[in-house]
Amino acid sequence: MNIFACIKQVPDTTTRIKLRGDGNGIDEADIQWIISPHDELAIEEALRLREQRPDSTVTVLSAGPERVTDSLRMALAMGADSAVRLDLPGDADSGMNARALAVAIGKLGQPDIVFTGKEAIDDGAAAVGQALAVSLGMPCVTVVNGIDYGDGVITCRRDVGGGNIEVIETSLPAVVAAQVGLNEPRYATALNIIRAKKKPIDTLFADELGVTETNRKTRLKNFELPPPKQPCQIIEGTPADQAKELIRVLAEDIQAI
Repeated sequence: MNIFACIKQVPDTTTRIKLRGDGNGIDEADIQWIISPHDELAIEEALRLREQRPDSTVTVLSAGPERVTDSLRMALAMGADSAVRLDLPGDADSGMNARALAVAIGKLGQPDIVFTGKEAIDDGAAAVGQALAVSLGMPCVTVVNGIDYGDGVITCRRDVGGGNIEVIETSLPAVVAAQVGLNEPRYATALNIIRAKKKPIDTLFADELGVTETNRKTRLKNFELPPPKQPCQIIEGTPADQAKELIRVLAEDIQAI
C-alpha cells in the first residue's frame, strides 16, 4: 500500500507565546516546535497499517518553512520510510496547505490511504483533511478514533458524544482524520533520532506545486493574548473559618457586580 501521513509543525503547548510588534502574528523567536499531537496519531496509524500490510510504504509530508524539517525528521525517527517538505510560508492557511499536499501526493504516486490529524492545535481550523480529500477526489472520514481494515474498504468509528458511536464504512482510497483514542503514538528512540538526521528529506517548492497566494482563503491579523488570570486568594484557618470567610468573600463579589 502507498500510505501517506500529513503533519503540521506547531508551537509546543508549554511555549510562552509572544506577539509580533505589529500584532499580526506570533514572535517565533525562542519557540519550541513540535508535531501537532493529532498528527502524531496519523503517523502512528500509518505505521501500524504498514505493519499489517507487507510491501507498504509510509511517506510523511508537511508544508512550511525550513524549520519544518525537524518535525519531519522526528516522523522518520518514529519509523516513516520517507519525508517531503512542501516549501510554503509559515502563515499559509488551510486552503494553501491542502492544495499543496494534494498536488505533492499526486506527484509522489497514487495513494491507497491518507492520514491527517483532525485539527492542528495552533489554529484549530480542522479544515485541511476535508479540503485535501476534495482536491484528491476521495471520501473523507474525520474525528476517527477506531478503524478496521478490510479488502479495499475501511470501517471507521467516531465518538459523537452522549455515549453514541457512529460507524462509517468507505472504500479506499480515502482520507482519514485521526482523533485522540485512535492509538498511542510510539516514542522515537535516541538511536532512531540519530539515524533520522542522516536521512534525506526532499523539498517541493510552491512553484512546482502551482500554489500561490490566490489559493489563500483566509488571513489572520490583529492577534491578542488572553487577559491575565486573576490572582488566587488562599483562605487560611480551620474548615469552619474557611467556610465563613469564603461566604463573606463571595457575598462581597456578588455585591460588586
